[in-house]
Amino acid sequence: MVSATSPSFADGRRVALLTLGCARNEVDSEELAARLHADGWQVTTDGEGADVVVVNTCGFVEKAKQDSIQTLLAAADTGAKVVAAGCMAERYGRELADSLPEAQAVLSFDDYPDISARLGSVLAGEAVDAHTPRDRRELLPLTPVKRREAAVSLPGHGTRAAVETDEHTPAHLRPVLRRRLDTGPVASLKLASGCDRRCAFCAIPAFRGAFVSRTPDELLAEAEWLAKTGVRELVLVSENSTSYGKDLGDPRALEKLLPQLAAIDGIVRVRASYLQPAETRPGLVEVIATTPGVAAYFDLSFQHSSEPVLRRMRRFGSTDRFLELLGSARALAPEAGARSNFIVGFPGETRADVAELVRFLTEARLDAIGVFDYSDEDGTEAAGLPGKVSAATVKRRYDKLSALADELCAQRAEERLGSTVEVLVDSVDEGVVEGRAAHQAPEVDGSTTLVAPPGGGVDLAALRPGDLVRATVTATEGVDLVAVPDEMISAAPGAER
Repeated sequence: MVSATSPSFADGRRVALLTLGCARNEVDSEELAARLHADGWQVTTDGEGADVVVVNTCGFVEKAKQDSIQTLLAAADTGAKVVAAGCMAERYGRELADSLPEAQAVLSFDDYPDISARLGSVLAGEAVDAHTPRDRRELLPLTPVKRREAAVSLPGHGTRAAVETDEHTPAHLRPVLRRRLDTGPVASLKLASGCDRRCAFCAIPAFRGAFVSRTPDELLAEAEWLAKTGVRELVLVSENSTSYGKDLGDPRALEKLLPQLAAIDGIVRVRASYLQPAETRPGLVEVIATTPGVAAYFDLSFQHSSEPVLRRMRRFGSTDRFLELLGSARALAPEAGARSNFIVGFPGETRADVAELVRFLTEARLDAIGVFDYSDEDGTEAAGLPGKVSAATVKRRYDKLSALADELCAQRAEERLGSTVEVLVDSVDEGVVEGRAAHQAPEVDGSTTLVAPPGGGVDLAALRPGDLVRATVTATEGVDLVAVPDEMISAAPGAER
């Protein structure tokens, strides 16, 4: 492996990292950026003028795969060497390489520790053999507590092996293998990789592997490092955050970690995401709902609410159980935010199942709802299930549920009129100040526009990205809020006022 600290033959060569898909991929790209920068590469996110363009692909659903292909083809048009990495590359390997000659290489997660050497080979015109895909769950022991002993590449879990540390090394002295690719006040922090669940519609565990947690000391070190780069909000990501710590021997690890992250100097908000309803314990609900500095925000993966559909999906729950879970959170934090995604048209779904889902959505008062139309995915159990719903019926149900979701989320936003929210400023552009309240996650849940207060108060012109202000909601636009800032809670450090 090329040293993580010494320059190499790659000095001065320029690589562009283009990231598609979820926030977990963004963390993986920043690990690759750190590895490449340490070996002398100039790392950018702009493909123009790059010697090599690495596309960190998404392979979750068909639309994401098509977006990945189009991005790879567009990168090839720039004249740069093109390399496919990420989930789609891992999932299809040699098949993708054979069908996409425009890409000079298709990399596996196993190539990530040697990314500099792989790109060097590409620039030298050498062939880089594509891998034959395999079920990455089989690379790790069945017993979760034994998985950390296995030498398996886990994107986003990289460490600088040249520096000796042990359990007594303070977090701020632990080296971090990550290089930020943007300068915004929000960053994702990867809790874990992989998933042990067997949802019938999902192929992710097969190419991401079994569930492996990062240790709390690794996470605290990275969080402190992120804070020093100007990050003000941490978004905790994984395939299943409620499983965090089970392979570390502590199923309450997330409950303990959240207050520690919130206490880091410079961090004003910590947000947990990707919560499985069946694993969301009362203790975790209480910590998220009541801990200062932790967003009272519940990103719950419901997927449906009809029990027969959920069982065919190999999931658990029901409309009433899910409403009870949301009620327990709101009993502790009445203004708590909640979001979820739902699949319509799953094999065997009936009109009665759709009616039950409508009942749940109508009563749940969710702030954000994502609706997806079911389609068969390679290698999943659902692809072979009987009772396929016709494409026309799936589209009709999708259109109906999408329209209902928009209406319900707009109603939920209107419920917040007159309430007080804490807004983290994300951007200031030509006098428009955009941010997010605690119930609004980056990119997926709407935003809050701050407008000048009548007769004084917070100076809108003085606000900067990273500022945290208390504001009163005065209007809504769909899921988006308009609010007047009342007072500064915490100013972003280093900004000129």
